[in-house]
This record gives sequence, structure tokens and C-alpha cells, in this order.
Amino acid sequence: MSTTAEAPPEPAEGEEKKPESFLSLFVRNLWSANTVTVTVLSIVLALVISAVLVIVSDPHVLSTYSYFTSRPSDALSQSWGLVSNAYYDLFKGAVFDPLSVQKWLDGTGTWQNALNPISETLTYAAPLVFTGLSVALAFRGGLFNIGGQGQAILGCVLSAVAGFSLGLPIVLNLIVALVAGAVGGAIWGFIPGFLKARTGAHEVIITIMLNYTAGLFLNWLILTKGVQDPNRSDAISKTIHHSAELPAMPAPLRVHLGIVLAVLATAGVAWLINRSSFGFELRAVGLNPPAARTAGMSVARTYTMLMVVAGALAGLGGATQVLGTADRLTPQVAGNIGFDGLLVALLGRNKPWGTLLAAILYGGLRAGGNYLQSDLSISIQLVTVIQALIVVFIAAPALVKAIFQLRAARSARLGASMAKGW
Repeated sequence: MSTTAEAPPEPAEGEEKKPESFLSLFVRNLWSANTVTVTVLSIVLALVISAVLVIVSDPHVLSTYSYFTSRPSDALSQSWGLVSNAYYDLFKGAVFDPLSVQKWLDGTGTWQNALNPISETLTYAAPLVFTGLSVALAFRGGLFNIGGQGQAILGCVLSAVAGFSLGLPIVLNLIVALVAGAVGGAIWGFIPGFLKARTGAHEVIITIMLNYTAGLFLNWLILTKGVQDPNRSDAISKTIHHSAELPAMPAPLRVHLGIVLAVLATAGVAWLINRSSFGFELRAVGLNPPAARTAGMSVARTYTMLMVVAGALAGLGGATQVLGTADRLTPQVAGNIGFDGLLVALLGRNKPWGTLLAAILYGGLRAGGNYLQSDLSISIQLVTVIQALIVVFIAAPALVKAIFQLRAARSARLGASMAKGW
């Protein structure tokens, strides 16, 4: 008697094969190695390992494991309490605090306090969307744009100067400042793109050097007459006019129009990549430059234009930072939004909408980390560890597939279709 499982009967000749329902496709492909599954499991792994680190870093909880065999409930209950409180505080700082929402509904609190956590998340996420899109777009064209930090700094500089020096009417001043930020980033992106196209110089080396150049230029500029605040002796610029600031929600909320612009930019980049002729060219050049050249495409022109557009996006990220949050130039006005944009693009699999979601996740970790540090004795470095672990597992999908024994992605038609939109 054969023990081999029989294959399902083939449909009779002329009989149409009945299509599988959405539910059956979803269940069959849920545990397959598609982009969505691997990304979610990478985040889960990062949270699990971070939980172990939280337990190990607490001496009191760690001491309960010395008598684990006699009373395991002590170690398990205290470990669960410590980790659950830590992640609950991350949630309260990034999404909402149930107590604040309850006070708002009871009339004893304000809606601003209830919405403050999500406001902080979106505030941190807005510039990261732009710098992440900059990296993702360049990568789709075969270039590794490490220069998002320098391009964001130039965006900060030009938008701030336009914001405090022109004195244009409201709305117009904001538009000019945003355009100035995009132009600043585009100029800083044009340099490596042009050198890559004309001389074959490696864009990674050039953009890294331009990051340092932009930082040094900013440090020099804010100490010059006309830019430095005349009432201050330290490195700080004049304050941007109110007419050039991005409209924001009432205080203490800090979320501003920048997050709306970030969503629009994401939609625009998605259209550019998937629907425009330039997007077809950059994808063709990114996949196979010799073949694209043989097909009549100008690889040099594509490289140059690609870095210009990528630089403009990073410049808009810098403009969003200074016009929406900082309101003046300082040596650290751009923070690390350019470097964090690299991680956001990687987590988003270099897809526009994936990058948007990754930026919101990173913004939530930043906002939740600030709340965690103020409420617990756990270091904010825990958030950095979570971010690093997420990136490690995202960058090593084979490891995630091996740990969870995922099926091959080629059989996961539903998973592929779900990830396609990312």
C-alpha cells in the first residue's frame, strides 16, 4: 500500500478550475516568506530580544532567578511586570494614554493631552518620511544615497534663511521657504549625481564627504552677521517669521502640516516610480544599466536627475524640520534625520508606502522612548536597541525565515500581492 499523498484531481478537459477564495489563499500563505510576514516577524523578534535585555539589566528582577527552581513564580511574575510596563509605557508615549483619554471623556482633562502621544509620533515621523523616500528612490535607480543628512542640512539652511530674511506675506513666505529647502537639497544631490554620471565616481564616498561639508558650512553660517541672532553670542540664527512656519495644532500639540506634506510626497514618489516614464527609466537603469543603455536610455542623465530628485526630497525633510519644529538654525537643527532615513528606507523595503509606515514606527519609538525614560528607570537606549535589532533582522531575512521555518515566497501569491503595494 502506497503511503504517498495523492495529488488533488485535475479538472476535466474543458472544465474551468475553480479559483481559490480570498480566505483560503490568506490562510495558506500566511506563514510564507513574503515581505509583510518577514517584516512583522522581524519586529516581533526585536521586541522579544529587547525584553530579555530589559530583564537582564534590572538587578532586582535578575536576582529572583537565583532561586528560580524553588520559586519560579517570583522570577516570571516580576519579569512579566517589568517588560509589560516598559512596553505599555512605549505605547502610552507613542499612541495614546488610556488614562488621559478617560479624563478627556469625563470632562476632567483636555483633548490636547489625550492626543499628545500620537502628535509627538507624527512630529518625529514627518522629516523621516522625506529622507527615507530620498534613500528609497535613489536605491530603486541603483544608487546608494548616503548623503541624506547633508542634503537635509542644506534644506534647513536655505528654508530658514528664506523664512527669516524675505518677510513675504503669509502662505507665500511658507511656499517660498519650502521651495528653497527643496532647491538646497537638490543642489547637494546634483553634485554626486553629476560626478557619478560623468566620471564614474562612487556616490557613497562623495555623499559621505558632502555630509561633513554641509555640517561645517552650517556651523560657519550661523556665526556670520545677518544670520546669527544679534541678541545672542552663541551659534544660533534669527527666528523664522511666523508667516513661514508650518501651521500646527494648538499647543501643547506639536504636529504640523509637515506630516500631510509627507503623505502627499509618498503618493507622488509612488506615482513617479510606478506610473511615469522617468520611473520606468530609473527602474531599468537600477536593474541593468548596460541593457538600459542599449535600449536607448541615457544612464548618465538618469543618474543625475535621480540624485537631484532624491536631494530635493531630503531637502524638504530639512525644511519640514526647521519650519515645523525648530524655528531657527542651530548646529544640531537637522538632528540625525538623514541617517535615520537610511534605516527607515531599509525597514520600508525601499517602497514608498512602506517607508511612510516605517517612519511612523520610528517616530513612535522615539516618542515612546521619551515617555519611557521619564516614567521608568529604564534607559532610553532600549529604544535604540529595538531599532537596531529591527534593522538587523530586516537586513537578514534568511535568518528570520530559518527561525520561523517560513515557506518559500514563490508559493505565496497572496503575500506577494499584499506586499506589492509597499
